[in-house]
Amino acid sequence: MIELLAPAKDLEAARAAVLCGADAVYLGGPQFSARQAAGNSVDTIRQVVELARPYYVKVYVALNTLLTDNELPAAEKLIHQLYEVGIDGLIVQDAGLLEMDLPPIPLIASTQMNNTSAEKIKFLEAVGFSRAILARELTLSQIKNFRQETSIDLECFIHGALCVGQSGQCYLSYALGGRSGNRGRCAQPCRKRYTVFDLNGSEVLKEKYALSLKDLNLSDHLESLIDAGVTSFKIEGRLKDAAYVANIVGFYRRKLDALLEKKELRKSSSGRVELNFEPDLCKSFNRGFTDYGIKGASENLGSINTPKSIGEYIGTVQSVRRDAFVLDGVVQLHSGDGICFFDANGELAGTTVNQAEGQTIWPQKTEHLRPGVKVWRNYDHVFNKQVQKLGHRKIVISLTLSETDDGVSLTGKDEDGNEAVFKMPFDKQPAQKPEQALQTIVTQLQKLGNTTFECSDVRLDTKDVYFFPVSVLNALKRGLAEKLLNVRLANKPQSSGGVIKNTTPYPDKSLAFTGNILNEKAKAFYHRHGVEQIEPAAESGRNLHDECVMVTKYCLRKKLGLCPQDADDIDNAAPLLLEDDRGHLLRAEFHCGHCGMEIFLIK
Repeated sequence: MIELLAPAKDLEAARAAVLCGADAVYLGGPQFSARQAAGNSVDTIRQVVELARPYYVKVYVALNTLLTDNELPAAEKLIHQLYEVGIDGLIVQDAGLLEMDLPPIPLIASTQMNNTSAEKIKFLEAVGFSRAILARELTLSQIKNFRQETSIDLECFIHGALCVGQSGQCYLSYALGGRSGNRGRCAQPCRKRYTVFDLNGSEVLKEKYALSLKDLNLSDHLESLIDAGVTSFKIEGRLKDAAYVANIVGFYRRKLDALLEKKELRKSSSGRVELNFEPDLCKSFNRGFTDYGIKGASENLGSINTPKSIGEYIGTVQSVRRDAFVLDGVVQLHSGDGICFFDANGELAGTTVNQAEGQTIWPQKTEHLRPGVKVWRNYDHVFNKQVQKLGHRKIVISLTLSETDDGVSLTGKDEDGNEAVFKMPFDKQPAQKPEQALQTIVTQLQKLGNTTFECSDVRLDTKDVYFFPVSVLNALKRGLAEKLLNVRLANKPQSSGGVIKNTTPYPDKSLAFTGNILNEKAKAFYHRHGVEQIEPAAESGRNLHDECVMVTKYCLRKKLGLCPQDADDIDNAAPLLLEDDRGHLLRAEFHCGHCGMEIFLIK
C-alpha cells in the first residue's frame, strides 16, 4: 500500500491534512523534535490520534534530535506516554534510544541518520527499524538498489523546503553560533546573504543568497518513485500553516489516486476526499521548484536572489503611471492579493493589490515598479479563502435493510470490510404506494449527514415494501453509524515493532564526529555493533574551525556558470570563499565530475 504523509504543525494543520486526504501525519512532541518551534503537547497528540483513527490515518511523532545523557530519561518517559496515546510510529535520530527500555512501538529512522547507502539501511532493518526516511540527495537508481537489497519501508521526500547540506551532516549553524540543527535549533545560515570571492580576492557574487535552494517538487516523478520501491511519500513542512498543508496534500492526493488506480494499488488509509478548492502548488509558499536531480544531474538548484516565497509568475509590467501599472499577463488579480518583484538592485520587493480591472492594477504602492519587471503573486486572496473551506472525507459504505421477527435491521459494510448491524422493533405495515415508499427509503438512508460515512448503495431484503416514517429511518441510520464507527475503531490495524537487541555489525569500524554520537548510550550501541573508534558529536563542544561543516550536491560554481570548461581541469576547480555580513568566512571546495561541494569554516 502507498502512503501520502503530511506534516502537522499543530491540531489545525493535522485536521487539514486528514480532511484533504493524507494517509498519515507526522508532528513534533513537546521536546526533542528537530523543529523546536513546532512542538505539541501529549494531549494535543492524543487529539490528533483521535481525529485520524476513524480514517485509519497513521500518526507519527518526531523525536529526532541528538540527546544528552541528562535528557535520555525524559525522552524515554515521553516515548512511553506517546505509546499510551496510540501513535503509530516514532521518528528518531539518536541511537542511544535503542539501548533504553522502549515500548513495542515502530521505529522510523529519521533522514537525520543520513540514510544514503544500502548497507546502512540493511543495518537499520536488522536492529528493529521498520522504516528508513531516505536522504533527499538520492537518485532513482540508488533508491531502486535499496529496494533490491532490503525489505524495510522506504520513505521519500517529494515536496517542500530543501536543506542545502546533507541531513544530519550539516554543522554550519552550530559552528557559526552554537545553534545545532541536530538539536532542533538550526539558525538557517544557508538562507543568509554571502559575498563570494575567488582565491585572488576578486568578487564573484555580491551579497546574494549563495547557499539557498529552491523547493523540492517531485510531482512529475511519483510513478517512477513507486516503481523504484518507495511506499511513503512525504511532504516537508512542520512549520507551515493549515492552508499550506491543505493545498499541497490535496494536490498530491489527486495525483497519487490517479496513479494508484492505474497501477491497481491501494492507499494505506480509508475514505473518499472531496475538496472545496482546486489545489495548485504554485499558490502556496515556494522559492521556485527543483527536482533536486532525482534522475541524475539537475540544473539551477539555487534560489540565490531570495530565500522568500515568490509564488506564481503572473506577467511582466508593460507600463507604469502614478497610481497603477499594466501587466501583459492573463492572470486575473484581485483586491487583497500580494505581489512581488525584484527592484533595480535585485532585491525582492512587494505590495498589495487595492484594485484590479483586467490587466490594469492599482497597488498600495508603485515604488520600484518599471516596464519590463517580472511580477509574481505570492498571496492569492480569493484562493486562500477557498482553501480554508478544506473539504470533506467520508468512509464509503453499503446498506442493507432487512426485517426481523419484531421489526427491522440495518446492516452497514464499509470499504475495509467492517460490518455492523443495528436492530429496532417496528410495526411493519405494507406501503399503500410501494414505488414511492421504496424511493423514500433509499433516499433517506443515503442521507448520512454529518457522520463519518457516505452511502454508495442501498439494498432492501424484506418480504414486502413497508411504510417507514422518516423518524424511523433516521433512527436506524444513527444507530447503525454509531455501531459501525465503533467496529471500525476496534478493528483499526495495529502498528507494532521495536528494538531488536543483537550484535549485527555496523557497516563501519570507526565513526568520526559526523556519526553524531552525543551520549553514552549511543556509544554503547555502536560498540555493541562492532564500532571500535568513536569521536564524540560536534555538539559535545568540538571546535569546528578548519573542519568541513557541510556537504552538498549543490554546486555554486555550476549555479554561477563557472564550471571548468577544460576537461583536464575538471578535478581542479579552484575553491571559492563566502563571507557573511558578520565577517564569518567559509571555503567551498568542489566535487567536479559528479557535482557537489564541501563547505569549510575558516573564521
